[in-house]
Amino acid sequence: MTVTIDGHRLALDELVRVARHHEAVALADGVVAAMARSRGRAERVLARGDAVYGMTTGLGQHKRHRVDPTDAGRFNRRLLETHRVGQGPAAALDVVRATVLRLANSLAKGTVGVRPLLAERLVEVLNTDRLPPVRLLGSVGEADLAPLADLAHGVFGDVGLEANEGLALVNNNAFSTALAALAVTDAASLLRSLTLSGALDLEAFGANLSVLDPAFIRVRAHAGERAELADLRAALAGSLLWAPGGPRHLQDPLAFRSIVPVHGAARDALAYAAAHVTTELNTHQHNPLVLDDRDEVVSGAGFEALAVSAALDLARIALAPALTSAMERTAKLLQAPLSGLPGGLAAEPGAGGGLGELLWTAHALTVEARLLAQPVSYEIATTTSEEGIADRVTSAPLSARRLTEQVGLGHRVLAIGLVCAAQAVDLRAAGALGVGTRRLHAAVRERQPFVGATTPFPADLEPLVRLVAAGLGEPPADSG
Repeated sequence: MTVTIDGHRLALDELVRVARHHEAVALADGVVAAMARSRGRAERVLARGDAVYGMTTGLGQHKRHRVDPTDAGRFNRRLLETHRVGQGPAAALDVVRATVLRLANSLAKGTVGVRPLLAERLVEVLNTDRLPPVRLLGSVGEADLAPLADLAHGVFGDVGLEANEGLALVNNNAFSTALAALAVTDAASLLRSLTLSGALDLEAFGANLSVLDPAFIRVRAHAGERAELADLRAALAGSLLWAPGGPRHLQDPLAFRSIVPVHGAARDALAYAAAHVTTELNTHQHNPLVLDDRDEVVSGAGFEALAVSAALDLARIALAPALTSAMERTAKLLQAPLSGLPGGLAAEPGAGGGLGELLWTAHALTVEARLLAQPVSYEIATTTSEEGIADRVTSAPLSARRLTEQVGLGHRVLAIGLVCAAQAVDLRAAGALGVGTRRLHAAVRERQPFVGATTPFPADLEPLVRLVAAGLGEPPADSG
């Protein structure tokens, strides 16, 4: 399939397909004509000699300086070179591809006033996979100047840029939006995995499934909770825990009992973040704005990404309790007084061994994941280097990177949890598992055998980490 862009309808899943599966990209019919009309309006403004920030004037502290029209090409080229101040490692290929797609979609909108050539070149480098390295660090989120300067230098090094075009390539948040889109996608996948692994935890603990009674949804209105309860019931359909005498206790610890509201809150937060990111994929992110109904260009702050940065902060805040709850469930499975199983889930009680040492690592990973939930969108970095006009930041790239890091740690927390839950299920041997949990248990056992007295300790959990990172899949449809 081909993803067609027009600046208005780019979907999150389409961006992911282009970024990670190299799906082809094309400009929609009418885009070239719309961009040409927008460029025509910009050129008429230039011909009149209007003062337009960054188009006929300098930038920042040089905003009072008028750019000679005959010097526009050199000015725009120099603009790219002076903003190549990024640091650190190169961003991953999927991030760069997503950035290029987002930038092309923004130009295709026809509100920036650049030649169609620029969007056409971006589509070309995507389809031929000729992408330059882009350094990861250096953007404060008030336009991704540093990473986009790397990108523009690599893609347009042989293109003579005209007035406004250098600014249009860097004065937007395509990089932040790309990071955010991929991070939100991965967080949603992690949350689906948390649901299925949580269902296995319930069976491993011999938990009371009264917490999954549909009556709770009739008296609670949160959409995330409704979806979570339905998925957990589907995963546990056919489980012995539904039968009389199946549960061990009347009431279990909150880490088991509150899966629905905790995961439900995370679902709602991620849905909120995904909606904001999707809007940002198709919004005008630039300064200035070429009006589509008259020959006029106005300055503003289209690059302000607070909506995305704050939404990602919320996503991390809501995801952290889901991960700490997962770790707590693992901890309780390893404790004999709570699980009713041998301490550390050892195959031979009293002989030592077992999986207890994994809990230290689970704690370490969860602490890091929880600390990454600290909000960053309200951070202020005051500057007077540009006469005080750059006096706030959104930290949007940092907000997205922290969500990506939190998800990566979450994959490892779940991998440890799956080892312990599968061990507990086998030790308990209580009876039939649910439809979804039976499949998950089998997938774990394909990668990690039961840890018996002579079985090597599971020191390498990478196969399970990869299983979680790939997504444990959607729970099957409810059959009960």
